Amino acid sequence: MARSVQTSSNFRDALLRHLTYTMGKDPEHAQPFDWRMALSHAIRDRIVDTWVASTRKTYEQDGKRVYYLSMEFLIGRLLEDGIFNLDMVEEAKEALESFGMDMRTILDDEPDAALGNGGLGRLAACFLDSLSTIGCPAYGYGIRYENGLFKQSFVDGCQVESPETWLQEPHPWEFERPEVRINIGFGGDVHFENGKTVWRPAEMIQAEAFDTPIVGWQGRWANTLRLWAGRAVDPFDLDLFNSGDFAAASEHEALARTISRVLYPEDSNEAGKELRLKQEYFFSAASIRDILRRFDSQHNDLKLLPEKIAIQLNDTHPAIAGPELLRILHDERGLSFEEALHITHHCMNYTNHTLLPEALERWDERLFGRLLPRHLDIINRIDDAHYKANPHRTLSARSDGQVKMGELSFIMANRVNGVSALHTDLMKQTVFKELNALHPDRIVNETNGVTPRRWLHSCNPALSGLITETIGEDWIADLEQLEKLEPSIEDQGWLDRFTDVKNANKAALCDYVAGVHGVNLNPEAMFDIQIKRMHEYKRQHLNILETIAHWQEIRDNPTADWVPRVKIFAGKAAQGYHFAKDIIHLINDVAKLVNADAATRDVLQVIFLPNYNVSLAERLVPAADLSEQISTAGKEASGTGNMKFALNGAPTIGTLDGANVEIRDHVGKENFFLFGMLADEVMQRRMMHDHAQQAINADPRLGRALEALRDGTFSPEDPGRYTHIADNLTWSDYFLVCSDFTDYWRAQREVDKAYQDRKAWAKMAALNTARSGWFSSDRTIHGYMCDIWGAKSLIP
Repeated sequence: MARSVQTSSNFRDALLRHLTYTMGKDPEHAQPFDWRMALSHAIRDRIVDTWVASTRKTYEQDGKRVYYLSMEFLIGRLLEDGIFNLDMVEEAKEALESFGMDMRTILDDEPDAALGNGGLGRLAACFLDSLSTIGCPAYGYGIRYENGLFKQSFVDGCQVESPETWLQEPHPWEFERPEVRINIGFGGDVHFENGKTVWRPAEMIQAEAFDTPIVGWQGRWANTLRLWAGRAVDPFDLDLFNSGDFAAASEHEALARTISRVLYPEDSNEAGKELRLKQEYFFSAASIRDILRRFDSQHNDLKLLPEKIAIQLNDTHPAIAGPELLRILHDERGLSFEEALHITHHCMNYTNHTLLPEALERWDERLFGRLLPRHLDIINRIDDAHYKANPHRTLSARSDGQVKMGELSFIMANRVNGVSALHTDLMKQTVFKELNALHPDRIVNETNGVTPRRWLHSCNPALSGLITETIGEDWIADLEQLEKLEPSIEDQGWLDRFTDVKNANKAALCDYVAGVHGVNLNPEAMFDIQIKRMHEYKRQHLNILETIAHWQEIRDNPTADWVPRVKIFAGKAAQGYHFAKDIIHLINDVAKLVNADAATRDVLQVIFLPNYNVSLAERLVPAADLSEQISTAGKEASGTGNMKFALNGAPTIGTLDGANVEIRDHVGKENFFLFGMLADEVMQRRMMHDHAQQAINADPRLGRALEALRDGTFSPEDPGRYTHIADNLTWSDYFLVCSDFTDYWRAQREVDKAYQDRKAWAKMAALNTARSGWFSSDRTIHGYMCDIWGAKSLIP
């Protein structure tokens, strides 16, 4: 006890010291921002000790380093994450309370780092946490977006985008590295001089490094997230300024900063496409230079590269990293093309995240050649080498006037991995069928996972506390120990406590929604939640269509024994994705009418929460009763939201798609509400030209719901607003909303029936938690280390 008091006292002193000397405030005049910054720096001090020790040990051991290149790192808030991973919750709370401050208020003051969009970026963040928890030496590489993904709000139900201003305040977690500045070139010409090929770029932009330490569980290891910011090589023209042309004097700096200004700039125009390709080359090229610089500091034999580094491309965005490494080894380091290709191939690995052919990036070769002329030459030579090794094949990374980044990533990679068992199998059958036939051992599976530190221990402390009280705390670093909960689930007293936790989380969400959005939700209702990026294949429109049919049925039979539901949606639609934005508008219009309907509002509410991000997910996931995972079978690579919900005790209603397949296998089919066609049935169904009309004719509920879209029920001031959605579903319906509607309706009524028996539902929910241990990102990272990277932990 004395040691604990002493530790708390020391941390209180550290907090006060940073409030005084870092923030320049005394406790009597400090604002929540000052306290948050002081607390962040005090926690950061502890993390830095681990970070420095981990870096030193990596150099001493000369271990293999992993480099994870990703366009997104959706890291969310870092202060609470650091406090929990250092196991300092009580110390931080006591220190703040000694000054009369509430820790929850201080933690909620931190803005989300707007460095990602959805599952791709959140997966990367989970992987960073697990790499540090396991002690695998690693760097994450990405872009330090000043504005990141847009901030979403609604005006008359429509999505409106505005800049995300998370960096308007100082970011206490990063360390600027002005000594690490790398010049990145674009355009220009390629020449042959003195027996060597020389690329002379016409434009140069400087990449400056900003480092964030990522600490693992119990503070035993910390790795680095290095983000690149765009800077001008010559930022200011004094002559222009003195001549009175003030704007032109800083034009170079403004243009350079554009490259790290926004995540996924609108690319429906040529300028947007050019900026996006520039972003991808900018961060990939800077990262490759940095990797080689670090390698050179310890080694002088480039043949050792595959033994000392493993580069993982998270999707196709960093695909240009392969040709860039090859270019440097061949053009600048003097290796033969064949040797440079061999080394590059054995360093590169590629994670595929999509089965949508249109989502595998392709660049017009004229744009590509104009920005990266030498790389276009190198890709031609890569194709030639691949053809010579595999004659009589026409597979190519460049064809039909396009540079195909998916094929390029596959050809260059030593290993290509899918992110769920079904997805990996379908990769072999669809998008990479021919390449898999040529390289049958290249594709491996690494089913995704989520970090239990963020997605249970931190975001759901009451459930975490109940679990720890029941089986001890070792589950936090070994999630499969959750299976030890199963005997307790048979005890009604324990199950009542589990239910109390869920009810408290629902009540907390109700308080938040009422306080922030002015909407009162019914905490006694089932919380039915779908949160994810807006896309037709994720089928938010199937969800709202069934909601409309459900509302109509309640109106027809108002005295029936309906199970109260709150339908909660959240997610952003890409700025140029107008159909997805119209689905958001529809959901908001349905909510407006349904929530005002005196005949139904006691048993059905609908709400779309704006500006979905990690912090909002941390409120929603613990409060969910039902997890909506309803994508068209064969389209979702994996999903990780499905894992978070199951881990926090929410049964799934879903298709056999992505990781749903493995979740159902683990939690038990009796604890999962299955509906919909299988992936091969989906392909067969699409071959029927009238599949949608057949489904509509067979189900009057579906036809009636579609008619409500056509007749202006939800938009009386603009009756034709949703006609195009109804027409899309009636005629083309590529994602088979109509064909799966009837089975989805059936599954939802099964959910109603199951939820009426609250004791049986609680057991089902608890078994989802107890059997979700396999879905830890720690397990996933161990798989990458063994199957792909050949890397080892440096923690004893």
